[in-house]
Amino acid sequence: MVRALEADGIRVTGAARTITPELKEAASSTVSVDLATPEGPAELIRQAQAELGGIDVLVNNVGAFSPRTDGFAAIDDAEWQHTFELNFFGVVRTIRAALPSLTERQGAVINVSSARARGPQPPTVDYGAAKAALTNLSKALSMELGPKGVRVNTVSPGPTRTPAWLDADGFGAGLAAASGKTLDEFLEAFPGAAGLTTGRLTEPEEVAEVVRMLASGRTRAVNGADLVVDGGQLKTV
Repeated sequence: MVRALEADGIRVTGAARTITPELKEAASSTVSVDLATPEGPAELIRQAQAELGGIDVLVNNVGAFSPRTDGFAAIDDAEWQHTFELNFFGVVRTIRAALPSLTERQGAVINVSSARARGPQPPTVDYGAAKAALTNLSKALSMELGPKGVRVNTVSPGPTRTPAWLDADGFGAGLAAASGKTLDEFLEAFPGAAGLTTGRLTEPEEVAEVVRMLASGRTRAVNGADLVVDGGQLKTV
């Protein structure tokens, strides 16, 4: 996403707990911050505004989940709280901190939700609930902020070829182990088993292109939309 936006001439401040060499190279500036903490989002926006002079586009792409192979009852309150702090409340706080600049510049908010917000599944029960809350929040904000010139949309990826699915300690590996398969065996069979009509995982660049479109200003009539990029997994509107 950072590479796509920078290619369009947008100066991006990229944020993460750990700044990787790839992010440092791709972004105009970076901020090391934990967005799951109450103070992290405000600190990010403070540093971004100091670097950029103002914020025209806010992309909330933070998110993480763990495979829940032991069932709902095994998820304790602390795990539920952490999932919502990272996937929902961090976004709430970041938007709130950036809102004065976004309103002044009539900018755009792009919240990366998930296909799991619409199509819940037991292994991602807490993550899906948090993302459903985010999708609902985005729609409400689009109604409030649209008349002020601020567009709010969501992009909802399905299974995407990222480390979460490919790494030996990732989400995919957890599901593979629970099914008694190696990771390679699981990933080969997964698109068909999961109903991906494209027959493959989505590529990260394909999600980035949708974000790029929404950030560009070329589609200013798009407000309050949830654009699903899931390889055809969801079969209902």
